[in-house]
Amino acid sequence: MAAVGSGGSPAAAGPGAVSAGTLEPGTTTAAHRRLKYISLAVLVVQNASLILSIRYARTLPGDRFFATTAVVMAEVLKGLTCLLLLFAQKRGNVKHLVLFLHEAVLVQYVDTLKLAVPSLIYTLQNNLQYVAISNLPAATFQVTYQLKILTTALFSVLMLNRSLSRLQWASLLLLFTGVAIVQAQQAGGGSPRPLDQNPGVGLAAVVASCLSSGFAGVYFEKILKGSSGSVWLRNLQLGLFGTALGLVGLWWAEGTAVAHRGFFFGYTPAVWGVVLNQAFGGLLVAVVVKYADNILKGFATSLSIVLSTVASIRLFGFHVDPLFALGAGLVIGAVYLYSLPRGAAKAIASASASTSGPCTHQQPPGQPPPPQLSSHRGDVSTEPFLPKLLTKVKGS
Repeated sequence: MAAVGSGGSPAAAGPGAVSAGTLEPGTTTAAHRRLKYISLAVLVVQNASLILSIRYARTLPGDRFFATTAVVMAEVLKGLTCLLLLFAQKRGNVKHLVLFLHEAVLVQYVDTLKLAVPSLIYTLQNNLQYVAISNLPAATFQVTYQLKILTTALFSVLMLNRSLSRLQWASLLLLFTGVAIVQAQQAGGGSPRPLDQNPGVGLAAVVASCLSSGFAGVYFEKILKGSSGSVWLRNLQLGLFGTALGLVGLWWAEGTAVAHRGFFFGYTPAVWGVVLNQAFGGLLVAVVVKYADNILKGFATSLSIVLSTVASIRLFGFHVDPLFALGAGLVIGAVYLYSLPRGAAKAIASASASTSGPCTHQQPPGQPPPPQLSSHRGDVSTEPFLPKLLTKVKGS
C-alpha cells in the first residue's frame, strides 16, 4: 500500500546501489539499467499474477474458500512483516521498538485515526476484487480495472487541485472508450462463461473497486504530505485497522458459515499463494518502484494486460475476438499516453502541429538554439499524476 517511501526525493541506497543524485544528466550505468529491468519484471508479474491467481483459486473445483478470511490473513501477514522490518530498523532493540510504536501509534493517535478511512476503503476494495474476479474473466477484469487511472486522476483534480494536460484528458477518454468496448463484448457473450458467473455483478464490483481505489489513494497521499512517518509504520497502522475491519466484514458477511466450517475452510496451496501475493506483492513493489519512472510503470501495466490475456487463453479457455482486441488495444495505448511526462507530451503535440501545417518554425541565423527539455526527473512537481502504488499493497 505505501509505496512512496521517499516522497519523491532520492531514496537511501544500500552498498553498491546507484543513487539518482550522483548520476550526471543523460548518463545511465549498467547497474541502474539492470535495476530498471528488474523493476519492470516485478511490476508486470505483480500486476498479472494476483488477478490470475485469484481467478484460478476461485474457479477450482471443490470447496470454495471464504474470500473474507483471505483478506484478513493478508492484512495480518502484511502487518507482521512491517513489524519485523521496523524491528530490524531498530537494530533488534525491543525496548526502542516498543517506545517508538507507543509514541507513533498511541501518543500521536490523531495521525493513527486518520488512517482508519483509507484502511476501511482498502478492505472494502479487496473484498470487491474477489467478487469481480469471480464473475469476470481475468483478462476482462484486468482491462476494466484500469478505470482506476481515471478515478484517481479525477479525485486528484478535485482533492489535490492537480492539473492534467490535454493529452492526459484525451488518454482518459480513450481509456473509458476502450473499457466500454470490452464490456460491450462481455455483455454480448463473446466468450462462454460458467452459469454461476454474473457479468453484471462483476462489472458493478470492479467499478466500485476503482472508485474506492482512486479516492483512498488520493486521500492517503494527502495524509502523507503532512506526515513524517515511515512507509513501514504507515503500513503497520493500516494493517492493524485492516485486520480489525476485515474481521468485522467477515462476521457480517460470512460469520455463521465461517463459525460452522472453520476459518481455513477450502484453503489449498493455490489459496495460500493468493494470500501471500496480496500480503507481500505490494510491499515488494514498494521497494522497487523507486527505480521505475512513469513510462516504465505504464509499460508494465500494458504488458500485464497482454500477459493476463495470454494466460487466460491457456488456463481458462478465454476467447479473444476483434472487439476485445480493439478495446484492450485502446486501453493499452491510453495507459502509455497518460504515463508520458509533460515534456514528452508537449513534444508530441508540437510534432503533430508542425506536420499538420504547411510551414514550420525556422531558427533565425546567428541565434542560439532554444534550450532543450531536461531529462532529469527529480522534480515531482513536473510529473504527471499517476495513481501511486501506495494503493497496490492493499489492492492492486
